[in-house]
Amino acid sequence: MTERTITNEIAVNDFRDQFLAIWNEIFQHTTGPHYLLDDDNSFFDTLADITAEEANSPVSNQSASLAAQVQHTAYYVEALREGLATNFTAKADWEGSWQIAPVDDTQWQALIGRLNDSYEWVVTFARETHDWNADLVGGAFALAAHSAYHLGEVRQGIGVIRSR
Repeated sequence: MTERTITNEIAVNDFRDQFLAIWNEIFQHTTGPHYLLDDDNSFFDTLADITAEEANSPVSNQSASLAAQVQHTAYYVEALREGLATNFTAKADWEGSWQIAPVDDTQWQALIGRLNDSYEWVVTFARETHDWNADLVGGAFALAAHSAYHLGEVRQGIGVIRSR
């Protein structure tokens, strides 16, 4: 196999538009085009009918609750935001990002709101960023992959919880 150099560069607007298409699909109800999900499978579509009681239920003895999955996903974005603001001098508390007391209906809705705030921050950051260097592009891939993974955990988890 030979190595070759790619000399074409992707336009910032093209990268941003495609990243946001995937980011929006992970979180918001979309009607297409779909790169990852079918209709009605986004994070907020999925969370819309999960009750606080279900959110508090551990999926298994080795798995986090749905509330912990949502909190951790929001925290991931918050840690990135803090890192960008402090040149990554702040140390993230990844273990703590999973710790959550049982939530009631109001707290569950607030946690979903926190996830929405994180989602919206990324949208704003992506729209306002013009210098998409390699670190930011890699971070964008990581954000999308991490969020999609935890969406999958929540979707699998609610299936297990509701089958009991």
